[in-house]
Amino acid sequence: MVTTLSLDLPLDPLDAEPRPLQDWLTTFPLLPVLLDPYTSESASILHTARRILINYADAGCRTCWVITCGSNDARLFLGPYAQETLTFTDPDRKVAAALGIDTLPALAFVLQEGSVAACAQGWNPAQWRSAAETVSEFTHWRRPVIGDEQDPSAFAGTPARQ
Repeated sequence: MVTTLSLDLPLDPLDAEPRPLQDWLTTFPLLPVLLDPYTSESASILHTARRILINYADAGCRTCWVITCGSNDARLFLGPYAQETLTFTDPDRKVAAALGIDTLPALAFVLQEGSVAACAQGWNPAQWRSAAETVSEFTHWRRPVIGDEQDPSAFAGTPARQ
């Protein structure tokens, strides 16, 4: 897994011009959930991922979606969640590759200098809890409940790279 990202990595938000990663890290670390909108695996974790992002929305980190498609499909997949939380599109999966992610869905925590402090790939509640614990320790925020009866059972996920 990559431990430090290039701060020049372009991030393409919905309804705005792409800007380099460093522009998104000026004040807070980045907490992206990466999803492939064309798979049932990513669809099944959507509500759980939203719950995690909402939990950390006021925690001193920039929560966001990274959706591996264009803007129209991202809006269709996320529905109202696209307006609720910052959304980046990644149709070429460059962000996933830069993070060293092999399996989607994924959760990452990127600090201001570009280092990846935590990452979970596929849906393994214990791994997502561990990543969330890192975020909570860094931000001094409560960790959300992850892996309870409202969440899907663990699954391997799908390839992040085409």
